[in-house]
Amino acid sequence: MVTPHENPAFIGDDGVSRSQEMHNHSNSEPPPKDAKPAKEREQWGKGIEFLMSCIAMSVGLGNVWRFPFTALDNGGGAFLIPYLVVLFLIGKPIYYLEMIIGQFSSRGSVKVFDLCPAMRGIGIGQVVSISMVTTYYVAIMGMTMRYLFDSFRSPLPWSQCDDSWNAVCVASIEKNTADFLYNSADNISNSQILNSSVLMSLNNATTSAALKSTKPTSSAELYFINEVLREKDNINDGIGLPNWELVIGLFISWLCVFLIIIKGVKSSGKASYFLAIFPYIIMAVLLIRALTLPGSVDGIIYFIKPDWSKILDPKVWYAAVTQCFYSLSVCFGNIIMYSSYNKFGHNVHRDATIVTGLDTCTSLLAGFTIFGILGHLAHEIGTDDIGSVVKGGAGLAFISYPDAIAKFQSLPQIFSVLFFLMLFVLGIGSNIAMTSCTVTAIRDNFPKVKQWQCALGIAIFSFCIGLAYVTPGGQFILTLVDYFGASMIALVLGIAELYVLGWVYGVDRLCRDAEFMMGRKVGPYWRWCWAVVTPLIMTAILVYFLSTYTPLTYNKVTYPNWAYAIGWTITCFGVLQLPIWVVVGAIRAPGSSWSEKLRNAFKPKHDWGPRDPLLREQYNKEIANEAIANENLGCWGFIKKNILG
Repeated sequence: MVTPHENPAFIGDDGVSRSQEMHNHSNSEPPPKDAKPAKEREQWGKGIEFLMSCIAMSVGLGNVWRFPFTALDNGGGAFLIPYLVVLFLIGKPIYYLEMIIGQFSSRGSVKVFDLCPAMRGIGIGQVVSISMVTTYYVAIMGMTMRYLFDSFRSPLPWSQCDDSWNAVCVASIEKNTADFLYNSADNISNSQILNSSVLMSLNNATTSAALKSTKPTSSAELYFINEVLREKDNINDGIGLPNWELVIGLFISWLCVFLIIIKGVKSSGKASYFLAIFPYIIMAVLLIRALTLPGSVDGIIYFIKPDWSKILDPKVWYAAVTQCFYSLSVCFGNIIMYSSYNKFGHNVHRDATIVTGLDTCTSLLAGFTIFGILGHLAHEIGTDDIGSVVKGGAGLAFISYPDAIAKFQSLPQIFSVLFFLMLFVLGIGSNIAMTSCTVTAIRDNFPKVKQWQCALGIAIFSFCIGLAYVTPGGQFILTLVDYFGASMIALVLGIAELYVLGWVYGVDRLCRDAEFMMGRKVGPYWRWCWAVVTPLIMTAILVYFLSTYTPLTYNKVTYPNWAYAIGWTITCFGVLQLPIWVVVGAIRAPGSSWSEKLRNAFKPKHDWGPRDPLLREQYNKEIANEAIANENLGCWGFIKKNILG
């Protein structure tokens, strides 16, 4: 008869953990008097707070504006097939993997690489990357705040044209404007122009000649470019001075983040209920409203209608991987950080399944909502081509949606407030995780720094950097930092993380850690994904990314050479943490020769394992016994055991 493995950290109904029972009933000697007890680490007040925080982190702006446009651009409903495949082969395995190592070690995203000190550069590089993302993410929140305040005005300021824009403008409040916005000027007669009340241009003298030289643009788009961004055509002569209205929004956004994380997970955990649930309430209201609008069903059908010709296109699969990668926030350190505050033995398998599934459902729900309203927009302006009214990326939130809202007959302000409030709450939820990741990385290595001091320092520093994004050239800088500071660094370091955890630390040991922690065996699906499938797919994506690389542009405008130099410097600063810390790890590692030091740098530190001393002692005994059993495996035996167990 085989004795089942019992989770030593299981918390019983009496509130007593197995580790406490072991201590109370053990005949073993007490620890030495001079042994320093581990400093008590903060923990979530309740397990549900961890789940809610993960939902608030993973369900963000990418679900609302990036997923619908990405799906539409890559086959519509057919995109769901590669996306779901990628979710099960990349998103879900990495999410569960990072939850396990964070909870098992109770370490943040940098200190968790005590499991392989030579690879600590992965964690540091990820903190560098997520810190850069934080700076521009809050700048987007500043724009959202500007629109939120403007939503209380009547009429909505983007619904009408303004002479100062010096453009051929089509008022968003007007209907049946498709002929002017989407038709060629050759097909529009002068009489049609002169009899129209929807066009406004410089000197109020619009002619077909003017239409040929200047394409008519909706007032919603002109408002975003001229009033909100005050955007420049290029940044060859600099980026300009900050827009004070966006600076106020930036300050308010950072103030909200600071106040929520001022006490760590104790305060952010309480806020997570609102941050996770409230956006769904608003989204449900907006979806119900969208379904009652004429033309909405056509928009939803347009969104989900499959284009099967794209199913085998490598670009579609690449888009699915990047969408899943960034939507779930894997390989950025956030998940490791959040799970490090869990109680040992918490069921992260359940939470990983819930969050990854809910993230996909939210993306679909957002797609139905957005395209339902865009279908109504197409109906109102008099066009059957719904794709013509859709703007990608931020344009979907700040141009297409406001354009549609302006045409609502009754109380458009209410639905505008709801939409931008939802965006703001979603953004704050994600940004709390990103900022907390940096705070945790600092405090894990400098424990004397208080939570509020660290949070305040990061908020002030990031606010100062964020001023660059609210200048007339800010969107150029934002796109540059997103590409070189987030996408490229995260992809390279994410692949390194997978190979280190899968083959240096080992999938087999990782599975034993999970079983020791939760008392449940890890199935072959997880083993194959962690060891083979996920790393290989991510490597293929990197190869595809590099082979199809083209110089970055913004709105088809190339950057000056100094901007590209800054971009590659940012990438190198993040990626070069890898070799730098291999050298540092080897220098710090014990050993009498450099070869011995290098080998030891790739082995876990002596104090690696559960934070509880009793649990770590039991864990070390199991690892020692396992090491003896694996002494004569050989190379093929190691590979087989690592994958199959």
